[in-house]
Amino acid sequence: MDLVSALDEPLKKSLGPATAKVMAEQLGLHTVGDLLHHYPRRYEERGRLTTLAELPLDEEVTVVAQVADSRILTFNHGRGQRLEITLTDGSGRLQLVFFGRGLHKPHKELPPGSRGMFAGKVSVFNRKLQLAHPTYVPLGRPDGATPDDDTSAVDDFAGKLIPIYPACKGLESWKITKAVDAVLPRAVEAADPLPPTLREGRGFVPLPEALLKVHRPDTRADIEDARARLKWDEAFVLQVALARRRYADSQLPAVARKQVADGLLDTFDAGLPFTLTDGQRQVTAEIFADLATEHPMHRLLQGEVGSGKTLVALRAMLAVVDAGGQAALLAPTEVLAQQHHRSITEMMGELAQGGMLGGAEHATKVVLLTGSMGTAARRQALLDLVTGEAGLVIGTHALIEDKVRFHDLGLVVVDEQHRFGVEQRDALRAKGKQPPHLLVMTATPIPRTVAMTVFGDLETSVLDQLPAGRSPIASHVVPAEDKPHFLARAWERVREEVGKGHQAYVVCPRIGDDAGDGEDGADGAATKGAAAKGAKKKASAGEKAEEKAADAEKRPPLAVLDVAERLGTGPLAGLRVEVLHGRMQPDDKDAVMRRFAAGEVDVLVATTVIEVGVNVPNATAMVIMDADRFGVSQLHQLRGRVGRGAAPGLCLLVTDMPEASPARARLGAVAATLDGFELSRIDLEQRREGDVLGQAQSGARTSLRMLAVIKDEEIIAAAREEAAAVVAADPELANAPELRTALDALLDTEREQFLDKG
Repeated sequence: MDLVSALDEPLKKSLGPATAKVMAEQLGLHTVGDLLHHYPRRYEERGRLTTLAELPLDEEVTVVAQVADSRILTFNHGRGQRLEITLTDGSGRLQLVFFGRGLHKPHKELPPGSRGMFAGKVSVFNRKLQLAHPTYVPLGRPDGATPDDDTSAVDDFAGKLIPIYPACKGLESWKITKAVDAVLPRAVEAADPLPPTLREGRGFVPLPEALLKVHRPDTRADIEDARARLKWDEAFVLQVALARRRYADSQLPAVARKQVADGLLDTFDAGLPFTLTDGQRQVTAEIFADLATEHPMHRLLQGEVGSGKTLVALRAMLAVVDAGGQAALLAPTEVLAQQHHRSITEMMGELAQGGMLGGAEHATKVVLLTGSMGTAARRQALLDLVTGEAGLVIGTHALIEDKVRFHDLGLVVVDEQHRFGVEQRDALRAKGKQPPHLLVMTATPIPRTVAMTVFGDLETSVLDQLPAGRSPIASHVVPAEDKPHFLARAWERVREEVGKGHQAYVVCPRIGDDAGDGEDGADGAATKGAAAKGAKKKASAGEKAEEKAADAEKRPPLAVLDVAERLGTGPLAGLRVEVLHGRMQPDDKDAVMRRFAAGEVDVLVATTVIEVGVNVPNATAMVIMDADRFGVSQLHQLRGRVGRGAAPGLCLLVTDMPEASPARARLGAVAATLDGFELSRIDLEQRREGDVLGQAQSGARTSLRMLAVIKDEEIIAAAREEAAAVVAADPELANAPELRTALDALLDTEREQFLDKG
């Protein structure tokens, strides 16, 4: 394995301890192989030769010209020096300037009368065009010392592609270029992870050639060859890891939970006041088929906001109870756990009253378990779980504590997967006698390639059909700063909805008050435009959109407590306004939600605690303050809280951001479509790749340096097919040692666990 160890060599042996230390600390690069996989972000062309008469401002140019004069000037009372060189090529003049210690070399190499080639960015100083500290190559001197072939030197210099690397403090791109030059000869020793038949069949260049071409390309075609190969490697190695995970899961034993006729599920279905959508039937069939096997189900259920995922999950849970097991629903917040418990017990009616007077024949007990429960209620819930009295349990992280024991855990449903750590989910799975079946629900739609990458070890079911009776939601951007009367009209619309017997939400990014999350929201926010009066000077008509956007961002986000107070005494005076946020006691939160659900509250001013799972069909309007401070998918999720009944929904996105800003464009996209999959694509395209893949794959050493999960859909899909075939034929990769090595290098233990999001 000498070939492998060559790339595992620590960088300090090749680059010295100082440079290696900065690379390790700032860029996460430790070995020769790490540096070889630190690819250029882009490539600059020194530019075709430009005549001095045609120099474009603020652009990189390359010129060949003669030195007309050269002089060293002093400034700052003689403490500083600068070298000014004037160039001419017969068509115009250009000034070069060098400062500090860097001026002596060009002063010596570029005397008047000499020729040179100069590359840099054109700027203006004292009304003269100049290049500051340009790169240059001397081509001929007045003493006759002329290179043999000026023409080839000119062509070579001007046409060269300059790699620009992701840099950091203390390590500029050109220093990284120098470091790469030092280790690039080792690229020939890179072990190729692709099986030869696969590489040749797809026409890829060998890995050593790809590394040479990506770092030192001669042409743009070289870059394309290298990128095609390196993108494929990243997609393929990742998909092999996921395929091996799926294979390992398929070998685990599980108790088959087959459907039982005339049991709890059939009785529940008979009492439903509506029929299931075709999508719900299809997804249910997929889940029930998985539950009936003797290997644990690993399925991702994703769907539009309000597509009925909870009902699908509940029917799966009831089927498991029919088959003698228990089912647990893990929710990310107490508000959501309580909401699920309330809605599930209401939907089940007497079927949720097992062991109680009035309970139906097939009834089971549905218990709630959260961290804030009283001792007696908690003790009873734990007892119901261990005896099997409770068939269904809904809870938060409290479910995964050591004290919690199940009689026979058969199914775990995880709601809102992205809020749970892998360890938490694994801890709950470990509570089954054998691995329980697993259903992961996410209410944020995920583009197909992200699902294949982030949830690549899960089978995916999609609910994209909304149940009958759901109303459309109209969405509008309210530019509070530009048009304050629009915000006044927004509050009028809220009053109109309440006047029709409906209810409304007002959502703010922050809670407020000194004990909480930073400074209070600024005065006048709710009534005088979303921006605070006094937080910034009034913008003059000539100020740019960027300056206005920067001002809006500097202001503290609007806060629930401030906005609720101002609304209650201002535009919504006389309405029943209450607040809901994460710092309230659980019982208080539950009481507010119950009052709101019962129609005893007109307007609920809340943080994003209402983002998922809250279901109040009578709520028809939502005003989101500082909407630009939320992500696209989060806004879509919040919007899904209205329009859940027969009356049409209204969502108003209030912002201070100017019309030309990216934030306004993002809000416009949300207002323009109700398609969550389209919005998630927009959302993800605006993020860094590491954020798309989650915390364990972000940071300097993310395994995806070249691959873009949104744009490279075809590559990922093809790599998934190839990876599945390779793993099916050779699960241990005994015949592909180089591929195993690549897996070990790219997927350390932490990342392997991350991939097991199932």
